[in-house]
Amino acid sequence: MLGVIRFIYLFKSVWAILLALLLGSILIQLAGSDPLDAYAALFKGAFFEYFGFGNTLVKMSPLILAGLAVTIPLRAGQFNIGAEGQIYMGALFATLAALYLPAMPGWIHVLVCSIAGAIGGGLWALIPAVLKAYHRVNEIIVTLLMNYVAINIVSYAVSGPMMAPEAPYPYSDEIPESLFLPHVLPRTDAHLGVVVGVVLAIVLFAVFRRSTFGFSLATVGRNPDAARYAGMSVKRHIVVAFVVAGAMAGLAGTYEVLGLKYRLFHHFSPGYGYDGIVITFLAGGNPLFVVVAAAFLGGLRSGAGIMQRAVGVDTTVVEAIQGLVVILLAMGLAFRFEQTFWARVLRKRKEVAGELSPDGQPENPP
Repeated sequence: MLGVIRFIYLFKSVWAILLALLLGSILIQLAGSDPLDAYAALFKGAFFEYFGFGNTLVKMSPLILAGLAVTIPLRAGQFNIGAEGQIYMGALFATLAALYLPAMPGWIHVLVCSIAGAIGGGLWALIPAVLKAYHRVNEIIVTLLMNYVAINIVSYAVSGPMMAPEAPYPYSDEIPESLFLPHVLPRTDAHLGVVVGVVLAIVLFAVFRRSTFGFSLATVGRNPDAARYAGMSVKRHIVVAFVVAGAMAGLAGTYEVLGLKYRLFHHFSPGYGYDGIVITFLAGGNPLFVVVAAAFLGGLRSGAGIMQRAVGVDTTVVEAIQGLVVILLAMGLAFRFEQTFWARVLRKRKEVAGELSPDGQPENPP
C-alpha cells in the first residue's frame, strides 16, 4: 500500500495531466459532445496527422527552449519568471543582426543571428542574476517585472525606428530569405528550431548528470551553505545559471523570427515564457522530460482547432485543461511525501523492525 502511494506521489505530474483530462471531459460533456471523440480528434490531429504534427513541432520549438530557460536556474534553487522578456530581447537582437549587419553567407549569418539572440536573452537575464547574487533582491519579482519592460521595448522598436514602411501593424521589415530556417517537414512550418531545442535538452541532461558543474549547480540549489563550505561560489553559479537560461530563451525568440514569423512583430509571443514554467514543473526539472512536456502542451494547442472542427468543442476547453494541469500540479507541489501520514507510518514500521533509529537514521549503516 505504501509503495503504491509513493509511486503515485513520484509520478504526480502524470496524475495531474490525467485528472485534468478527466475534468476536461466533464466540460466537453456539458458542451454536448462525446469526450472520447473529442480527445481522439485532438490527439490524432496533433500527433498522427501530417500537417497537425507539423503544427505541433512548430509550437514545440519555443516551448522546449522556454522550459529549459526555467529549468536551469531552478537547478540552482532560483526561479526564472522572466523567460518571456528574455524571448522578446532575443528576438530583438536577432532581428537587428538579420536586418542591419553587412551581407554574409546565409549559414554564417544564421549562426550570427542565433548568437546575437542568445546574447540578447543572456544580457537581459544578467540583470536579475546580479541583483540576486550580490544584493539579495528577490529574483521572482525582478524577472516578472522585466518581462513588461522587454515587451514594451520591442513594441517601441517595431512601431518606431524598426517599423516597416506603410505597415498596417507594428512590425519590422522582413528578414532576408537566406536567413529562413530550413523546414524539417516539407510543406509545413516545422523548422530546424525544434531540432536545436531537443539537442540542447539532451546536452543539458548530460551536463546535469555527468559534469562537475552539474553536480555543483545542484549542490548550490539544495544547500547553499554546504556549497560555500565545499568552496563553491554560490554567486557565480547563480549568475551563470541565469545567463545560460536567458540565452536559451533568447534562442526561442530568435527561431520564432528566423523560422516562423520572418520579421519582428508587436506582441509576437502568446506567452511561451510563462508556459515554460508549467513545462518545467511538469518535467520535474528533468531536461529530457521538458521535451515530453513541451510535446504535450504543443499537441494540446495544435489539436484544439482540429477538435473544434471535428466535434464542435470550443478551443477554450484546451485552455481550461491547461489551467487545471497548473492547479493540480501546484497542489501536488504543496505536499512532500516525507511529511505525509503514510510516510510517518512507513518510518514507524521501520523503527519497530529495527531498521531505523528514532531520529530517522539507519540503525546499522553499512
